[in-house]
Amino acid sequence: MRGAMMTDRSTAPMTVVDQLSMTAALEHVSAGVYTVADSGRIVWVNARALDLLLLGTDEVIGHDAHELLHRDGLGRPVPRESGGGRQAAEQGIRTGRNWYPRGDGTLLPGQWFSLPCEADEQGVVALVAFQPAEAPEPDVARPTPRALSEGERLALLADTTAQLISNVDVHGALRRVVELMLPRLADWAVIDLIAEGDEVTRSLVVQAQDSVLRIREDLQGPMPPIPASSPMPLSKALRGAASAIASPETYDGPPDTGIAVEQRKLFEATGIQTAAIAPIRGPHEVVGALTLGRTRRDEAFTTGDLALVEDIARRIGIALENARHYQRQRQIAATMQRYLLPQLPQVPGVEMTTRYLPAPDASHVGGDWYDAFTLPAGDTALVIGDVVGHDLDAAAGMAQLRNMLRAYTWSQDNPPHRTVQHLDQAMRQITDVRMATLILARLSCDASGRWILRWTSAGHPPPLLVDHDGVTRYLHEGNGLLLGTGTDRPRRDAQATLPPGSTLVFYTDGLIETRRELLDTGLERLRRNAAALSHRPLHSFTDHLLERTRPTDNDDDVALLTVRIPLGTP
Repeated sequence: MRGAMMTDRSTAPMTVVDQLSMTAALEHVSAGVYTVADSGRIVWVNARALDLLLLGTDEVIGHDAHELLHRDGLGRPVPRESGGGRQAAEQGIRTGRNWYPRGDGTLLPGQWFSLPCEADEQGVVALVAFQPAEAPEPDVARPTPRALSEGERLALLADTTAQLISNVDVHGALRRVVELMLPRLADWAVIDLIAEGDEVTRSLVVQAQDSVLRIREDLQGPMPPIPASSPMPLSKALRGAASAIASPETYDGPPDTGIAVEQRKLFEATGIQTAAIAPIRGPHEVVGALTLGRTRRDEAFTTGDLALVEDIARRIGIALENARHYQRQRQIAATMQRYLLPQLPQVPGVEMTTRYLPAPDASHVGGDWYDAFTLPAGDTALVIGDVVGHDLDAAAGMAQLRNMLRAYTWSQDNPPHRTVQHLDQAMRQITDVRMATLILARLSCDASGRWILRWTSAGHPPPLLVDHDGVTRYLHEGNGLLLGTGTDRPRRDAQATLPPGSTLVFYTDGLIETRRELLDTGLERLRRNAAALSHRPLHSFTDHLLERTRPTDNDDDVALLTVRIPLGTP
């Protein structure tokens, strides 16, 4: 303020006290005071102004006075007068009313007056003083029809959280969250998501029209890349820099990026007159942006509304980032299983086929597996197994057990029970697997042409034998404790002669178990379906058996291995 000269209404200069005296005097007045340069930026502010605005010095000094401090009763920016600070000086002393946005998100009604100054070396052209006043009476000061009470806001946030954490399908949950927001908070909802590689997609656009929600697929699709430094609201939100309230006028000027072009098109296509835009931020990364839009200017978003939108977007971000984490886990595990589930051996006269279905829940990565391979003596080893757990650790444990069992079975010509006993002892010492179930069987053909099955079970559901005429029986013999119990109780083998044309069904518990039924119910359903399908070719038998038997509310993965014995001698 050094050398500043205040002018009277006729703009004639008048000398005042020096800078130190003036600053000291203004620091003791009861009004908030700041000075504005020719550029419109604030050069100096007194302590009272900072107290009223609930802001720090660095949050005021150097900022455009109009952009920082001028709002209407709904928190909307008011039109800027051309000419900036210089015009304020030329217009002489002025007074008026204003709503001042404060650091805590509230609005302070106030009365101000502006005193022009002769420009000094800092460019100061006006001194502005303001103080609190009663809220003005115009309609803009009244809450909008969409204004929510504090209790309603908390209820909306609770409902949003419940939808996001109780639904496995996060994108489906997003649609339900939008149903909570529209038309309660807005007429439009737009969700832009950032994929890996920083590609942006307008994933969801929903319109509330006559209390009916419509997904506007014509407005969805790929978006331009995120600009590194654009100050426009959506660009800043996608970078996680800031939230903002925007209007069609925000995008009136020449677009600075492709994102700005798309936003202008959105405002034109939807008729949005006011929008609240917030980053969708997860715990570790920005995953997108949420835009809520209203089509009536008299329902403009306030800073309080923006805080609510930020809270909703933050909850969406946590859910989306977690979903991406689980999807990556699922992809890794699916890749592991795809490479670990083997090609089936060619056994003369014998047919084999397999099926594997992952769990419906993307987070439920399973440890189910099957295996079949030819042994040095000519027998065929058959394996079905299930590592306890539904995560990446279970899939990794499955890989460990599968490879260990293959090595033991191939290298040591032992009966099945001894191989499994050896595996159980080693598993506890050299793997991270806590518990598992499995069946190891050896299929062979004796000199008379009979097919013999020798097997042992470590707590696994029993194989089902279905003869050519549909007669069935479960092979309960040879059962023992599951792997990982820490006990060394003896295991035993069982043996059965397989009728010509019969079918063996090895399966994991996802085929028969459900929370709403007894295990015996699932076993009976499997038996009846297998009997009814026994005349079908093996591939058709297996497909239909899986389709008919797997419970509709199943939340586990399923591995299925079927073996068809030839009708005649090999």
